[in-house]
Amino acid sequence: MSDLPIRPSGTVHWVGTGLSTGRSGLDLLGQAADVVLWGRTRERADARLATLAPRTPVRTRGLDRDDLAATLRPGDVLVSMLPAGHHPGLLRTAIDAGAHFACTSYTTPEIEELAKEAWAKGLVVLTEAGLDPGIDHLMTHLLVARAREAVGDRADRVSLTSYCGGIPAEPNEFRYRFSWAPLGVLTALTAPARYVRDGQVREVERSWEATEELVLDGEVFEVYPNRDSVGFIGQYGFPEGWSTDAFVRGTLRPQGWKAAWKSVFDTVAAGDRDRLAALADELAERYPTTDTDRDRVVLTVGLEVEGDGRHWAGRYRLDVTGDDTDTAMARCVSVTAARGIERVLAGALPPGLHRAAADTREAGDWLDRLALSGLTCTLQTTDQERQH
Repeated sequence: MSDLPIRPSGTVHWVGTGLSTGRSGLDLLGQAADVVLWGRTRERADARLATLAPRTPVRTRGLDRDDLAATLRPGDVLVSMLPAGHHPGLLRTAIDAGAHFACTSYTTPEIEELAKEAWAKGLVVLTEAGLDPGIDHLMTHLLVARAREAVGDRADRVSLTSYCGGIPAEPNEFRYRFSWAPLGVLTALTAPARYVRDGQVREVERSWEATEELVLDGEVFEVYPNRDSVGFIGQYGFPEGWSTDAFVRGTLRPQGWKAAWKSVFDTVAAGDRDRLAALADELAERYPTTDTDRDRVVLTVGLEVEGDGRHWAGRYRLDVTGDDTDTAMARCVSVTAARGIERVLAGALPPGLHRAAADTREAGDWLDRLALSGLTCTLQTTDQERQH
């Protein structure tokens, strides 16, 4: 690694004008840095900025006419809010310019390799710094720390469930409203899921077939696993003496979702790409998100640990509804990203790769800062001796 980390310059280049770019996040950054919003075109960036109307100054640039690589200066922070496939190229651009990098997406092997080069040059690479992944990581690290304090590093049964969903604040008959690429929503259902249940690793080709009910404070939701949950056991630092009975990271939907989407599942299972694309267009037209609709984000992470005659359980919950300032999704993603970028700007993170915050003190501080921005994560715990 270089002798000294590259000192942050105080300029943030936020690349992307999509639905996860919120006024709340830009306002936070505008209080701490010189913010430049980059759109596919400058006109697109101007239009998005006019819609968001942040209270702090934000400049605009367009990737069509402005040279991002030439604009970056050592110590700047490049934030990619583009689809995940664009992250490696933008990280490469940041490294070449001596700039730090942040995104809200999952860490890919390509990002990990590039992060090693960034570390050698004294640069910070912050990933998984959004809602999910992001806030869920913070919650989990804090739950694991509390459980270890209560039960220790040996446990006969450990169960972790982490579910997140962007849903309508007022569910319609379809239990969903489209706010981003409709085909992307449907094709996401084609990805298999891998998780732990009853102490065994399980895989399902069609994740919706593993849907089950989850009751939170009397409200019934439907949840199902997605992606590969198993790899996160190591990332969350479970002690070797913990016996994992269940470990599931997945998606949350309103009650009745599986029944309402039966015809969608049939089309997905058929594997006809053209039919799926046509259905996506049809559903997006029938169930769009309009200016009067409000979205809702529900994130819940629960951990149960039994060992040495004790039972400890804890659950974090975040429940946010959109308003005239921001959608719930834009607020959750952009504010979380902004709070993480603040740490980069302050020089609080050492060079190298950071997935949200694994350090419990840092995770707790991050959640406290989110609460100051109106994103309050509530915690319920129980700690009792097991009766024999």
